[in-house]
Amino acid sequence: MIDIVYRCELLDAPTRPRPAGSAAAALRLTEGNREFAALIDRASGAKVRAQRIVSVDLRDLGLGLGGRKSPDQHPFAAILGCSDARVPLELIFGEGPNDVFVIRIAGNILGTEVLGSLKYAIDHLSGSLKLIVVLGHSGCGAVTTAVDVFLDPGRYLPHATKHSLRTILDSLLIVVQASAKQIGNAFGQDVVRRPGYRAALIEASIAANAAFGAYSIQQEIGTDAPERLQTVYGIYLLENRRVWAPDPGEPKGASLAAAPRDEAEFAQLGNAILRSDRIASLLAP
Repeated sequence: MIDIVYRCELLDAPTRPRPAGSAAAALRLTEGNREFAALIDRASGAKVRAQRIVSVDLRDLGLGLGGRKSPDQHPFAAILGCSDARVPLELIFGEGPNDVFVIRIAGNILGTEVLGSLKYAIDHLSGSLKLIVVLGHSGCGAVTTAVDVFLDPGRYLPHATKHSLRTILDSLLIVVQASAKQIGNAFGQDVVRRPGYRAALIEASIAANAAFGAYSIQQEIGTDAPERLQTVYGIYLLENRRVWAPDPGEPKGASLAAAPRDEAEFAQLGNAILRSDRIASLLAP
């Protein structure tokens, strides 16, 4: 049995002080996810009761403020995630109300509305906001559709007449094409015949899409955002509930990673994705 308890009370001081900067914010999210994954692991396959308590200040729910006053927003991170119902963002990071500013869209793609929402957060919540996160997830349906269209272009036609779906698909196809080229250059053009090629292309594209989103956001806000505000990315792995990011120095990867800054870092990232245990195992002959 697993109990995740949101304990609401009026607190004289927060049990978890707000992070002072981007590094501290990323660490808090990383540790929160590790605790969440470990909680599920402890209770899996055994008759063990596991519990986690998330403290919530009632003032963040509008209680204890007097009259009809609304609580002020003070999230320490903005998270752009996928709309997939299996990825509840506050829950997997161990956060409560008013901790994170959440934007969700299929494939966690960037668009005018998403960038506008992020600009709002930066302009109006700069007193508390320390970090922007782009979070993809394994088995993403939107990326899977883009990969299947890339592998069989005839599948594009049913989506072509639906502008809303086509917009998402077109955005993702760019990343899929780049990932396919990277895989072909690294493993040879015959790699497409390997049994795990489709799965590897899906997962590599998911990682590249999150990293590209983080890079694009950092470029978009770089001239306006406070110097302390940084952008990171990661992938939520549905199979083990952990956040993962490819790391050039570690085959098993890391957690949240900083957005690539230039072409050289994108090249390093591409190599790290393909060398990671996660992707390399899918492409094994």
